[in-house]
Amino acid sequence: MKKETQCIHEGYYPKNGESRVLPITMSTAFRYDTTEQVGDLFDLKDNGYFYTRLGNPTIAAAEGKLAALEGGVGAMMTSSGQSASMLSVLTLASAGDSIVCATAIYGGTFNLFDVTLRRLGIEFIFVDFNDFEQVERSIKPNTKALFCETLANPALRVTDIQKISEIAHRHGLPLIMDSTFATPYLCRPFEFGADIVVHSSTKYLDGHDVSVGGFIVDSGNFDWANGNFPSFTTPDESYHGLVYARDCGKAAYITKARVQLMRDMGAQASPFNAWLTNLGMETLCVRMERHCQNALKVAEFLSKQKQVRSITYPMLKGDPEREKCVKYMGGMGSGVISFELENREQCVKFMNSLKLVSLLVHVADLRSCALHPASSTHRQLSDAALAAAGISPSLIRLSVGLENADDIIQDISDALACVK
Repeated sequence: MKKETQCIHEGYYPKNGESRVLPITMSTAFRYDTTEQVGDLFDLKDNGYFYTRLGNPTIAAAEGKLAALEGGVGAMMTSSGQSASMLSVLTLASAGDSIVCATAIYGGTFNLFDVTLRRLGIEFIFVDFNDFEQVERSIKPNTKALFCETLANPALRVTDIQKISEIAHRHGLPLIMDSTFATPYLCRPFEFGADIVVHSSTKYLDGHDVSVGGFIVDSGNFDWANGNFPSFTTPDESYHGLVYARDCGKAAYITKARVQLMRDMGAQASPFNAWLTNLGMETLCVRMERHCQNALKVAEFLSKQKQVRSITYPMLKGDPEREKCVKYMGGMGSGVISFELENREQCVKFMNSLKLVSLLVHVADLRSCALHPASSTHRQLSDAALAAAGISPSLIRLSVGLENADDIIQDISDALACVK
């Protein structure tokens, strides 16, 4: 099936006489007739559900849809994008290990890695992923993965996935990619060599600002028995001596993430949030086309305004990311624009003057919204870290919604007229 058809039909396949629309299974636990049946579920000898922390029919449907869209062997839905990023790393790294990470990432992810997970003993080495030699030099004997974003938030740098994955694979390491801004409609990172994909489904996958969630998707392509990952090749005594690389085949990573990390940390999604996210994904392709069309029109308008000092949108003519955007994202730049005014004071005046465009600590919604990252999502970063992430004090992140593009442009034009 093509992506548009997958969005609608994958994940839930009603049988004769069953509900055409995915049902919401709001149950914590599931009843069985015999202890043997429950034991087989715990031993992974049988498929089924026994406790929603580890599996639920509604959540499984959303997981199946996204796994199909990304071309992976399996997916696990989490309570947020942050928990997806956290569990994606903790599934393969522990105290004493290191991760090489792009500097141009979402501020919340930076703080998660640089503060919270560093406290747990995992070292994060932040590198400009456009400098391939520096990326390779940063890999150490204890490195367990490379982590970056397909389209960086909010710097909008497009990762050269093929080159970064080649570096990772030369060292026997997986490439983990946050593909929230791209979505599988614009880019399927597995096709270019990535191994694990994470999403904040709170953004475009949901698309309506109603459901917080996240996903981890496993390509099934990485060799976890290559000698670098003993936790995949030695028995897990906390799970009946299961050896993930041996017993779980291509699904070794996502199985370990679920039966070990989700079991212990309990960052599961609500079935109702999974239902809302699944509903959002059904219209993902239609929405992303409109987001991209509107964003390009708005970016072209902004590029001609005297108050705008600089603008970044990967499909603008002359944008340094344009060639990579064509290669990896099919020539569509997603719905987010970053631009700079002269100073922070002008940013405040502009944003306070917007009427249709909302001031929100959010992005990738069907309603247009704007944010000043340096004073909100990235305010915990130092000036040096902000610069490394491509964020200046006068940067505005504009998420272009599904309204008529002319109405969005008119609101922006009126707000710019208030900036002197």
